[in-house]
Amino acid sequence: MQPAPVTKYRPFPPVHLPDRQWPCRTLTRAPLWCSVDLRDGNQALAQPMSVEEKLEYFAMLVRIGFKEIEVGFPSASQIEFDFCRRLIEGGLIPDDVAIQILCQCREELIVRSLEALRGARHAIFHLYNSTSPAQRRHVFNASRDDIRRIAVQGTAWVKRHSAPLIAAGTRLRLEYSPESFTSTELDFALEVCEAVTDAWGPTVEDKIILNLPATVEYATPNVHADQIEWMCRRLTRRDRTLVSLHTHNDRGTGVAATELALLAGADRVEGTLFGNGERTGNLDVVTVALNLYTHGIHPGLDFGDINGLREVYERCTRLEVPPRQPYAGELTFTAFSGSHQDAIKKSWAAQKAGEPWDVLYIPIDPADIGRSYRAIIRINAQSGKGGVAYVLENEFGYCLPKAMHKEIGRIVNDVADAKGTELPPAEILEVFRREYLDRTEPVSLRHFKSTESDHAVNCEADLVIDGTAQRLTGAGNGPIDAFTRALASTALPRLEVLSYAEHSLGQGSEARAVSYIQIRTDRGQSLFGAGIDTNIELASIKAIISALNRALAPD
Repeated sequence: MQPAPVTKYRPFPPVHLPDRQWPCRTLTRAPLWCSVDLRDGNQALAQPMSVEEKLEYFAMLVRIGFKEIEVGFPSASQIEFDFCRRLIEGGLIPDDVAIQILCQCREELIVRSLEALRGARHAIFHLYNSTSPAQRRHVFNASRDDIRRIAVQGTAWVKRHSAPLIAAGTRLRLEYSPESFTSTELDFALEVCEAVTDAWGPTVEDKIILNLPATVEYATPNVHADQIEWMCRRLTRRDRTLVSLHTHNDRGTGVAATELALLAGADRVEGTLFGNGERTGNLDVVTVALNLYTHGIHPGLDFGDINGLREVYERCTRLEVPPRQPYAGELTFTAFSGSHQDAIKKSWAAQKAGEPWDVLYIPIDPADIGRSYRAIIRINAQSGKGGVAYVLENEFGYCLPKAMHKEIGRIVNDVADAKGTELPPAEILEVFRREYLDRTEPVSLRHFKSTESDHAVNCEADLVIDGTAQRLTGAGNGPIDAFTRALASTALPRLEVLSYAEHSLGQGSEARAVSYIQIRTDRGQSLFGAGIDTNIELASIKAIISALNRALAPD
């Protein structure tokens, strides 16, 4: 970092709005919602969703209650085009749901996008072009007049080429985004939006959507609210306009910026479930919606099965909801502090049916979103996957790989369920040791030695397999590879190492190494093993044997 004084960066200029009204307002209703998971969210994934995953995700968004869903950028690729067609031709879009597509202000792309919408009952054509000074200067080498003409011409093309679609029965609405709105001069953003509105000609019954995106979050949320109120007060056809928000989270204040901008007069919110999106993400719709709910405003979206939604989200996006993320994170309703636990128990016991919710430290009744009361106070320092991993790390120093959390969490939960009691940390450790570290059947290790040659690592291992001593040898690119190749000479299942992690346990001369290895057997099993030894190489070999013994254990 640059030492003080910091000259590399400059403060974002405030908006001159001395009579701003939003600070004194209170939210009284939910906005219109538009999910952009399948477009903005999907493009931010390292591995974009398959068509089948998109279809499952779309169906989930419909169940939640979204009436506007941005489904893609059909002019960008054949896959995006085909997905849009599949939704329409398959009759998968309910009559009260509008699909939204994104397109740049280029005629050939507009024509292609409209082809993708053929047969849709209700569609939103989302048109955009960049307007900020930096974009004009560095990307387009264009003047204000050039940028305004691009937006107006794009709108005219949409209007002209959509006529046959509308004549065939599609209700088509226009959404326009001056991309990078928050870094565009307000007077110019207003000028472009007014010019687009002129070209489109909205009515009170069929409003234009003016989406004012915080494409990159540069300022504090109050400045964003000022920008939105400034625009809302100056739009000449406010009664024919839906002002839409699309905040990103670069400063970590996307939720706050959205909530204050709603106070400033915005009507509509675009975002994604759990905030997936480019860089630090989009707005987390779940958080804003449930924040409204905790103030007695029904969001119009149903998050009554938040765990089920999270499961679909994590499986389709290959992302994980952080354990402390509001409302949906696994540890959201977990109190590790003893004093907090006591306060929760006492206030919960005092909560009377029919009275406003007033349980200490818990702002929402977990049952309203399908969460378990059992997770509120830790049954074994919160025996879900995150809680069990937390106890093993913070109480005993075992830093389990993230992918292992679900496996050990399930095992500990099964023990807790069978006992019908809470498990203290010592019992959690005992379950972990018994399951991973202390297994010696049907395979146990008596001796292991590896040596290096010019081109390989050779190993010699003495094992006892089903009571019979065996000496194995193998060669590979390392001790682990050599040992797995040696195992292939036995009748044991063939295995492949999927992941490996290790760390030290303790410090100084007493330190030991802990290894965690995930294997997949030729029987289709995928599971972890763990090993501990003063020698890291032996710890890894023990971890493989641990996983193998777990794979061979009777159900």
